[in-house]
Amino acid sequence: MTDSDPVGITIYGCGEDEAALFRAMAPRFGVVPTITEAPVSEANVDLALGNRCVSVGHKTRVANGTLRALGRGGVAYVSTRSVGFNHVNVQYAESVGIAVGNVAYSPDSVADYTLMLMLMAIRHAKSTVLRTEVHDYRLHEARGRELRDLTVGVVGTGRIGAAVVDRLRGFGCRILACDRNPRTGADHVPLDELLRLSDIVTLHTPLNATTHHLLDRGRIDRMKPGALVVNTGRGALIDTEALVPALESGRLGGAALDVLEGEEGVFYADRRNEPIESKPLLRLQEMANVLVSPHSAYYTDHALTDTVENSIINCLEFESGKQHG
Repeated sequence: MTDSDPVGITIYGCGEDEAALFRAMAPRFGVVPTITEAPVSEANVDLALGNRCVSVGHKTRVANGTLRALGRGGVAYVSTRSVGFNHVNVQYAESVGIAVGNVAYSPDSVADYTLMLMLMAIRHAKSTVLRTEVHDYRLHEARGRELRDLTVGVVGTGRIGAAVVDRLRGFGCRILACDRNPRTGADHVPLDELLRLSDIVTLHTPLNATTHHLLDRGRIDRMKPGALVVNTGRGALIDTEALVPALESGRLGGAALDVLEGEEGVFYADRRNEPIESKPLLRLQEMANVLVSPHSAYYTDHALTDTVENSIINCLEFESGKQHG
């Protein structure tokens, strides 16, 4: 391959709006895209033949058998159109000769959504809207609270967590933060202290072996009585089986969850006429003080443009030797 040869990239799990952007941007970067709506699997790895780079979405887990088949077919780089890697076994990919990279996109998408969830939670928006839908216009039994009167604990201060901190400053609340590498001007404290003092705890740390069930039963018990938890990171940061009884008992005041353990196969699908097997999800949605949305905080036009462009750039940098996963 010479510098003037086009680079082929196979893009799996690609929705219509993503596909349109990939087709629009590809010529500018000298890329020839092969696009399919189907998630990558052993059944369609042939679509990647001749291409060293593939792009995958975050909605479907990439099986080890699929990674093995991609490697046998000559794929050397998988770019996931997400910040998180938890749907790809990175270590296994490396063992079959495939590097895995993620993409950066506008942190404002998730940060804006996080603040929206906080405001909805402290103003009882779920109950108010549901009542109004059936023409019950009474005020909620409990008055709402104002952010300026609260302490908000931000767990994880990477690009998204830092953007949340920036937004919170405008509300005048006390901000606490916890991160192994402090990167904001907020007061950084140990996690247990943050949990003890915060009226709202919002999670923005990556999901890995050390952060799985970061909020387990013990840490939930150490949270401030009546506190709210917001999660726009990854579902398994919270032990859902410990969260549900804490909400039922009133130990916690509420939760706003854009991600949830076991969301795979449920979120991103129309399940109105199908049974939902996740009992924790069904129980959470029954609660007036719990907001659940289907992993949609990232879902903005600006973030999509960033994601598509950076997916292409990642692959080109890998081909040129500038990136190694």
